[in-house]
Amino acid sequence: METVNIHEAKTHLSRLIEKAAQGQPFIIAKAGKPMVKVIPIDQPSDSKVQRIGFMAGQFTVPDDFDQMGSDEVADLFGA
Repeated sequence: METVNIHEAKTHLSRLIEKAAQGQPFIIAKAGKPMVKVIPIDQPSDSKVQRIGFMAGQFTVPDDFDQMGSDEVADLFGA
């Protein structure tokens, strides 16, 4: 993966963005220290994507879940 310093990135930003958009990510460094990684938006990141329902089957929800504690809440409001 290509690494460019900040000055070079500012000078050649359009060219670098075009390359990144075509699937060639690059790193911008400051004083030789990597600071940011530029990747195309539609390219998935390396982090694991959480999926909906990942805990399916690990617990059950009671049928009266939406009513749990309603008496206590009503007492708090003096109803």
